[in-house]
Amino acid sequence: MLTKMDERKPLKQGLKKRRQPDEGGGGGGGEMKRKRGGETGQKPQGDGGKKRLDALSVGYFRRVGDRLTEGFDDDEEKEMFVANVLTEVKGKAALVASDRTGSITLQRLLQLSSPEQVGEVLAELGGESGADFKTISCDRCGGHVVESAVRQMSRFSESSTEETNTREEEEGTFEALEAQVLCLSGVVRDNSAEFLGHVHGSHVVRTLLHVLAGCIGPPRTDARAGVKERNSVSPLTDFDVPTSFWYELKSLTEALMDNVTLSVIDAAASAVFQTMLTVCHRKRPKLCKQLLKRIMEYLSSRSAAPGVSPLLVFLKDQASSRLIDTVIQLAHKSLLCGLYKKHLKGQLVDLALHPIANFPVQRLTAASAKYKLVGDYAPCWPEDEGLDSHQYLFLAVSHSLKFQKLFDELLQGLEAILAAGHMGVIVQLAEGCAESEERQEELMQCLLHAFHCAEPGSRHVRCLPLFMSLLTYEVYYHSDAAEGSAQTEVPLSSICYHGSRLVQALAKFKDRSLLLSSLRTLTPADLLTLATDPAGSHVLQALITSSSDKGRGKILKRLEGQYVKMACSRLGSRVLEAVWNSSSVSQRQNIAQELVGCESQLRSDQFARHVWAKFALSHFAHRKAHWQEIQTGESKKRKLFSEILE
Repeated sequence: MLTKMDERKPLKQGLKKRRQPDEGGGGGGGEMKRKRGGETGQKPQGDGGKKRLDALSVGYFRRVGDRLTEGFDDDEEKEMFVANVLTEVKGKAALVASDRTGSITLQRLLQLSSPEQVGEVLAELGGESGADFKTISCDRCGGHVVESAVRQMSRFSESSTEETNTREEEEGTFEALEAQVLCLSGVVRDNSAEFLGHVHGSHVVRTLLHVLAGCIGPPRTDARAGVKERNSVSPLTDFDVPTSFWYELKSLTEALMDNVTLSVIDAAASAVFQTMLTVCHRKRPKLCKQLLKRIMEYLSSRSAAPGVSPLLVFLKDQASSRLIDTVIQLAHKSLLCGLYKKHLKGQLVDLALHPIANFPVQRLTAASAKYKLVGDYAPCWPEDEGLDSHQYLFLAVSHSLKFQKLFDELLQGLEAILAAGHMGVIVQLAEGCAESEERQEELMQCLLHAFHCAEPGSRHVRCLPLFMSLLTYEVYYHSDAAEGSAQTEVPLSSICYHGSRLVQALAKFKDRSLLLSSLRTLTPADLLTLATDPAGSHVLQALITSSSDKGRGKILKRLEGQYVKMACSRLGSRVLEAVWNSSSVSQRQNIAQELVGCESQLRSDQFARHVWAKFALSHFAHRKAHWQEIQTGESKKRKLFSEILE
């Protein structure tokens, strides 16, 4: 308990300089800086005279953090502890929040505090008018505290499950926190340009947007500036928000749109606009549609070279390309049609070859595959407003975003895109063919030519290793271009991530005969390699599970003798389970017959023992008739459900 910490001392408000990187327990650099302070003992004020916590206070908050880690026996003890620590923080909240140790401890403390207590901390951080929110939000440590405090608003939804009287009482405690969140939003609106361009302040704005919209993700744990987040997609959790937040979100987005210029020149501002579009698309779709239209109008109105669309410049910029990437993912059909027709038509290959612009091309390809029909047209450009019904019909047809158009354009540069190593574009093209069910045969033939296995026809059965390794026939088989000079007995190797994804996409095609024929030419050792490879295991699983019973039986025939090794592999056991779930009763019986012969090995292996249990191999070994009856029943149920789904 905090009350028993007799050694604690009140926090000092005196000035204390920031420890320099070269200062240690008495390093020369620190001593020199102390001497420059003069004989009076006055210490130089680093960071513009910023106040710092003294060593005793830092130690105190470190002990508080340790106590929080230990946990509490009951809620009463926890509430008393939190109240006591917040009493010590009162009057010094900004000082504590700006210290690294104090910030971390205060963030953890806010998660245990009541909404009223969180509101009090925010009120002190913001000052009487809220003007201090700008300073603390743009602080490296203080910004995290503000984010953590604002995030506590997500508890608002928890009160909705309580009884009426309790709910009214609980919601009353949120009024102070609600007021402070609105106050913070007002400060952001008044200083939107400064917040947008600040590496730490922009994170506060992003958290604020999430809370005002009523959807929150996991807390930000990495405090390092500039951490890339392109590939990190965090799940969002919805919660109820007060009505005032709905109006405030509209006002905040308006203020941010006044600084839309920053979204294309600053990475931090671009990230804020991406968050704004994402949360509005989830909770305020009409508002999102308006924002998307305004952003595209701005981007397309910028000056560029004569005859060159400004979007071609923005697509090749690190900050603006990510914003356009988000716009494409969230845009409605008419906006995408206008984007392609007015700006990107005829430029897709050049963009696909660019190291940055190829990502929006992937998004556009994915979006076009979803829109198979023309549908309703909605004006998305200023000059389209006020058209009559005949003009609308014409534009609806001319603006139709068909996958075939993008496919024809990208196909012309397929080999160049492969040579550039931008496999994401090729994979997305294959995914688009699978989803739209169009141009599949044409893409397969182009890939055969690109990997030099189209002619002679005997090379077709060698396509699978080439696709998975992304190597041409001559390179993979160490041969020259002359026919018949290939060394065909080459162990399967060099399976790469994008090659695996390409084959998985091709496995969704209507005609998979080439892939399956190529798979059946692999030796049992190659199939085992495929099953136990991090990338290859997904390929084998996709091909086997998507095959007919007859085709699956041919593959399983070649896998005989490898089931035990697959079961004892972390990845192979997962493939084996997927194969088992899609197999017929007779195929399961063949697999079980091989596995039960190595009972002791399977039961003692960390992966295979799960296979033994899931396949009910003990029943198979001792009560075979009962096992077969159960498997037959499961097979009938599986077939019945598949017919219903179809």
